[in-house]
Amino acid sequence: MSLTRPPIDRDSWDAHWEQYAESARANPAQEYRRRLVLSWLDLPTTHDSPLTTHHSPVRVLDIGSGQGDFAAELKRSNPQIDILGLELSRSGVEISREKVPNATFLETNLLESASPPPQFRGWATHAVCSEVLEHVDDPRQLLVNARPYLGAGCKLVVTVPGGPMSSFDHHIGHRRHYTPAELRALLESAGFQVDRSAGAGFPFFNLYRLVVIARGRRLVHDVSSQDQRGMPLPARVAMSMFRALFKFNLSRAPWGWQIIARARLG
Repeated sequence: MSLTRPPIDRDSWDAHWEQYAESARANPAQEYRRRLVLSWLDLPTTHDSPLTTHHSPVRVLDIGSGQGDFAAELKRSNPQIDILGLELSRSGVEISREKVPNATFLETNLLESASPPPQFRGWATHAVCSEVLEHVDDPRQLLVNARPYLGAGCKLVVTVPGGPMSSFDHHIGHRRHYTPAELRALLESAGFQVDRSAGAGFPFFNLYRLVVIARGRRLVHDVSSQDQRGMPLPARVAMSMFRALFKFNLSRAPWGWQIIARARLG
């Protein structure tokens, strides 16, 4: 009898989150990306009138909230902020609700046209869509369907991968990677006004991605069979090394393979 896990469909996110939750939590690229998103989101600080925008509460929509890691970090630093996460995967929603009980998570397919619950129509003052659009065949439709959740002037920060795809990217369903110009064009086609779109992460994020690419199909087995405590020593050392090096990445660089944009609802 084979002890190998059966292959997972690339769009089966219930299975992906169940299998890769621990490895995603240990991934230094995820930590780097969350810091980058927060810096571009430019939320009011506790020194402002307390966490309000034009006398309204700050409300953050997380489009494709995964297993709630961004929401958890945001709540740790800004517990007063209201957060709504929209996630296709039931497993992701369940993990998120347990991880961040003081936020709201809804199982939602944004590729299907449906009105938001009445209490969330025009709700968000800020929104994040991080590492989602590369997974879908019609990213424009996803963005269009998310718009009813956004209030007038809502600030949206989007990240997508750039550079070449790895075997692991293909395994988890990446359709394509982007350039800053391509991400800008996509957002504008969905009715957003783009403030800026750029590459980030040069040079160490690029180096990390090259390591992932070089690892090839072996990485699929690595991350599905081991949690952080079970990682081999070389993998743990590499994670720690990149976690330190990522502090020196450039937040804007034309050569960076982390693509990020900030836009507003037009």
